[in-house]
Amino acid sequence: MKKTTLTPEESLLLITKTIEETKQRFKENGHIIILWGVLTFVVFSSQYILVELGFYKKFDIIWTTILFPLGAIYSFIYYWIKVKKENLPRNIIGRIIRTMAWVFGVNFMILGFFFSQKLGEVIAPIFIILLALFIIIIGISIKFKPLTIGGILLNLMGFATFYINGQYHALIMATGAVIAMIIPGILLNRVNRKENV
Repeated sequence: MKKTTLTPEESLLLITKTIEETKQRFKENGHIIILWGVLTFVVFSSQYILVELGFYKKFDIIWTTILFPLGAIYSFIYYWIKVKKENLPRNIIGRIIRTMAWVFGVNFMILGFFFSQKLGEVIAPIFIILLALFIIIIGISIKFKPLTIGGILLNLMGFATFYINGQYHALIMATGAVIAMIIPGILLNRVNRKENV
């Protein structure tokens, strides 16, 4: 295999092209960010309501064991079909973000199912902070400020959650989903529509 040495200008052009390809792919898929925001909002706002109504222990497991895995399955199938159908090139940034999404998702499930009793009330702030880090990384990777800002705000909410009564943690997580995923996802879709007009 022959090695090619790139000039600094060619290297910069290659890096810029990789970032733009990843950014375009995420712009086209703002609906995935909205989907995860809506799923998170539905799960945690319903948990808050169920706690307030006294039904939480009867229905809490239904939302988390059904909705989040369904979202993961949909996301996987959507990306798999899109890559095959459109023959999209794969780049390192997209691969890193996809891998991070699966790693974060699996860790969220493990923390939630196996360590929630040990973590107690700090589980919500930990989830919020980890989710915020992932959103910040995506926002920086695709150079989309609303997503980065949403992630930073979610991160601050995560730290503040340590000082808030546990009965309100689900409400904070639902609010965070709107601020960090739904609103930036909608803005990402709008940017894509404007560029495709």
